[in-house]
Amino acid sequence: MQFTSFTYQGKAGIGITEGGTLRGMLQGESDVPVALDQLIAGGLPALRDVAAKLKSSGRDFDLAEIKYLAPFANPGKIVCLGLNYRDHSAESGFQQPTYPALFNRFPSSLVAHEAPLVLPRVSSSFDYEGELVAVIGKPGRHISKDDALDHVIGYSIFNDGSVRDYQFKTAQWAIGKNFDGTGAFGPTFVTADALPPGGAGLRLQTRLDGQVMQDANTTDMVFDVATTVALLSECFVLQTGDVLVMGTPSGVGVARNPKVYMTAGQVCEVEIEGLGVLSNPVTAEA
Repeated sequence: MQFTSFTYQGKAGIGITEGGTLRGMLQGESDVPVALDQLIAGGLPALRDVAAKLKSSGRDFDLAEIKYLAPFANPGKIVCLGLNYRDHSAESGFQQPTYPALFNRFPSSLVAHEAPLVLPRVSSSFDYEGELVAVIGKPGRHISKDDALDHVIGYSIFNDGSVRDYQFKTAQWAIGKNFDGTGAFGPTFVTADALPPGGAGLRLQTRLDGQVMQDANTTDMVFDVATTVALLSECFVLQTGDVLVMGTPSGVGVARNPKVYMTAGQVCEVEIEGLGVLSNPVTAEA
C-alpha cells in the first residue's frame, strides 16, 4: 500500500496511490484520520481498512492540483545514520565505524516532495544525500534483531541535504544537517508488506538535473534496518512514527573532484525502487 499525505484547496487529505492514480479523502469528509501518524498506530490491519475505505468511498485527485506533504510532518524522533555504506566512508576519508554514526534532525528542517530545498544564504556548499527511510509502527525498547522488523511499518525516501561547511565546523554534524528547508521527505509512505524485508535489495539513485550522481543498492548498508532498530532500542523507546534515515552511498558532491554542490535553479531527484521518486527544486534563501 502506498499512502500520500497532501493538501487540496487548503484542506489536508490522505490518499492511496495505485497505477499513478491518487484516490483519497479530505479532512472532514469521513471519520478517517488524514494524518499518517494517527493511521499507523493501528498497524497494518488498520491501514488495510483505511485503504479499502479510500478505494470504495474516496475520490480521484489530479496530482497536478495537490500539494504534497511530508508523510510524517512532526516525528518525535528523526534519527539519521552517517557512514552507513562502506564506499561512502571510503570516499569521505573516514574509517568505517563499528557502531552507527548517529545524529538527529529536527522536524523544522523537513520539506515535502516538489517543495524547494533551500540553499542557505550563508553557504555555497549544499550537498545531496539520497537515503532510505524506515518508519517505526510499534513502540519498543530492548528489541531483539530477530523481532526488529515487526516494529517497522513502512518506508519512504529522504534527501539529507547537507550544508557541508557548517557540518564540518565541529566534530558533531548536527548543525550542518538542520538548516531550515534542507531535508526532503516523501513523496509517499509505502507499507512494509509491499517491499522486501528491511527494505533490502532496492536500487537507490540520486540525480542532479538528470545526471546520475549516486547509484547503489540498499543491500550495501553496513547496519541494516533490523540491526539499527535493535541498537537504538538499547538506548531509548522507539515510538510509533519515529523516523530512521538510513544513510547514503558514495557519489556525494563533497567527495568529487571537482566538488559538485546543489545550486539555485537545479532539480534534485532521489529514486528508490518500489518507493518512487522524490523530486525537489533548489532555491536560494531569500
